[in-house]
Formats: sequence, C-alpha cells, structure tokens
Amino acid sequence: MLKVGDKAPEFSVTNQEGKSITRENLLGSKYILFFYPKDDSPGCTKQACSVRDNSRKITKHGYKIFGVSPDKEAKHQKFIDKYEFGYDLLSNPDKTMIQAFKAWGTKKFMGREIVGVKRFTFIIDELGIITHIIDKVKTKEHGTEILTVIESENKESESAA
Repeated sequence: MLKVGDKAPEFSVTNQEGKSITRENLLGSKYILFFYPKDDSPGCTKQACSVRDNSRKITKHGYKIFGVSPDKEAKHQKFIDKYEFGYDLLSNPDKTMIQAFKAWGTKKFMGREIVGVKRFTFIIDELGIITHIIDKVKTKEHGTEILTVIESENKESESAA
C-alpha cells in the first residue's frame, strides 16, 4: 500500500483525447487521481458526478483532476459528454497505472469478493509527493470528501507559515 509522503508511482497513460499524461509532465502541478471501476455504471457515475459538482472549488485551490479507469479513450469521451465533466479521464486498459497505485485487487461487491479496481483517491503535490489518500470513498459525496481534505491541507499550510 502506498502511503502519505511516498513519491507517486511512474505512469504514462492517455486521456480521452489520446493525449499522453505522465507523472513527469504533471511535475509542477498539484493534482488529484481518483480511481474507479467502470464508466457509466451506477456507483461510478455518482462518484464522477460528485467530483464534477465540486470541481470548480477544487480547481480554485490549484488542483488538476483526473479520473482513472481501465476503460478506453472513446468510452471516456462518451462518459464525459453525457455528464459534462470538466476534467480528464485517463485510460488504463492494461491496468499498469492502476496496479502501480495499488488500486487493483480483491474487494467486496454486493456481498461477495471479486477482483477489480478499488476506489482510491490520491492527492499529489507539485513535487509528485502523495499528500493524502482517501481509501474509503463514499461515491455520492466524493467531491465533498476531496474538497474537505484540500481545504484542511490549505489551513494547515497557512497556519504553519
């Protein structure tokens, strides 16, 4: 399991437009990676829409937002168009990035154990260091969860200054 203070694992994936997104080209930017199982499924839609509904407030704090799933670019674009997301979705069909972030494995779903994408969210600073991990995601409230973490981090850094 990754922990706060760890350097974000290396990754190289594409967004819904086929543009390459890597850890290296995000250096210098604060960003959020939220991992989810599948575009347009009920829980994932609630999660992504909650992030969308809070995205303006999140980006005002200087963060870029990326959703990550195994879905392909074209499916991501349809999902974005349908729900008007103002952030990128990263395509990782071979699951290398998902596995690097330890977001792949056994989980409970509808009372039984399955193997799949775990809902984890990583908040990463300009140096590529993980500053927070949300490992118990509440799909309907996820955007608010992220915003609460960011606002508490900002208050901590302001009081330390």
